[in-house]
Amino acid sequence: MELKKNNEAEFPASTAKPLHRRSFLKYAGAATAVTAFVLSSCKDDDDPKNDSGVDLGTGDTGILNYAYALEQLEAAFYTTVVANASFATIFSTEEKTILTDLRDHEIIHREFFKTALGVNAIPGLEVDFSSINFGDRASVLNTAKTFEDLGVAAYNGAGKLLADVNLVLVAGKIVSVEARHAAVIRDLLMPNTASFSGDDVVDAKGLDGAKTPTEVLAAAGPFIKTKINASNLPTT
Repeated sequence: MELKKNNEAEFPASTAKPLHRRSFLKYAGAATAVTAFVLSSCKDDDDPKNDSGVDLGTGDTGILNYAYALEQLEAAFYTTVVANASFATIFSTEEKTILTDLRDHEIIHREFFKTALGVNAIPGLEVDFSSINFGDRASVLNTAKTFEDLGVAAYNGAGKLLADVNLVLVAGKIVSVEARHAAVIRDLLMPNTASFSGDDVVDAKGLDGAKTPTEVLAAAGPFIKTKINASNLPTT
């Protein structure tokens, strides 16, 4: 499967509206136009969905589908959070603004990958949030912490697997937004502490951790009903 250049791909116009918020998250840049690639119109001969699950694919295509799967999960989570009947009562005005921002960013990321992948995108995944109490502030924020920390580690681990340096640039722009998300969620859970850069995620060299696709998908597995086959992803 080849990747071919498109002059300049942007996040879908329907989701790229400015997010006028008071919080620093409005500077995250998720709706900024980025230089990207779209996949050729040729589809793989193999059916992407078989007994082994939804096949993410190979090479850069597979890594983009991997990122798309994670963005689907995060977008579904925050959409459920904001839509829940308890949202208006268990969160402060500032927290509601932040969580709504995060929902909008994740939807933008999801739609970006869906558009970039085109006919090669995996289908929509079925999620399982039965273990989350959306009426409880701590349950929601701790789950958000899990997803955001996992997202940062996932992008950090997958970046080296991309062959095209331009795609590495795109991934770098998105992971920086995910890191902002992780930091603000940690601050909401443990305000006035240094939890945003805790030693459980930042090492002694001042670097965020990285996880392989296998590690990430295993951690995300309890929240995804759809079986995912990542066996064809690059490993080096």
